[in-house]
Amino acid sequence: MDKFTTLTGIAAPMPLVNIDTDMIIPKQFLKTIKRSGLGKNLFDEMRYNSDGSEIADFILNQPAYRDAEILVAGDNFGCGSSREHAPWALLDFGIRCVVSTSFADIFYNNCFKNGILPVVLPQEAVDALMEDARKGANARMTVDLESQTVTTSDGQAFGFDIDPFKKHCLLNGLDDIGLTLEKSASIDAYEKTAAQSRPWV
Repeated sequence: MDKFTTLTGIAAPMPLVNIDTDMIIPKQFLKTIKRSGLGKNLFDEMRYNSDGSEIADFILNQPAYRDAEILVAGDNFGCGSSREHAPWALLDFGIRCVVSTSFADIFYNNCFKNGILPVVLPQEAVDALMEDARKGANARMTVDLESQTVTTSDGQAFGFDIDPFKKHCLLNGLDDIGLTLEKSASIDAYEKTAAQSRPWV
């Protein structure tokens, strides 16, 4: 998993509330267990017409936001079913940070396991970031995980809280497998001792 330290990039405004996981990645794309290739189907039903052509006014189809790395979203982002494909699709598209007033718990935790930083801020802060995001590609936000701040293109900074363990994992690029591998020396020592004490196992 890639480390998350500081991200400066284009932020796309998505003020809709209750964006659920089926909106993020519709159920027909859940047949794969690969984490790659889902970005093209991110927000599929909002992004494409039935004939496969792009819906021009959808935010991520607009030229200014095609390379967005940050989403500023409405309340209760990631609600609905607990599909891990939702953060996979966001990450494959290029989204590394989502800012909202609240997230569904399972989606929130899945983000950390996939290298995405979900930032919870008060409504007034999200409103200010939403307004900044509407400026387009020339307005780049900075998300600094170490200092726990989101800074607008004109320098207005908002601090956010994060669980210290989750912060450690993101800063060091540790998913569940990475966390286990950090203990590989202890695991190897245990297995060696166990093999000697119980050779019949």
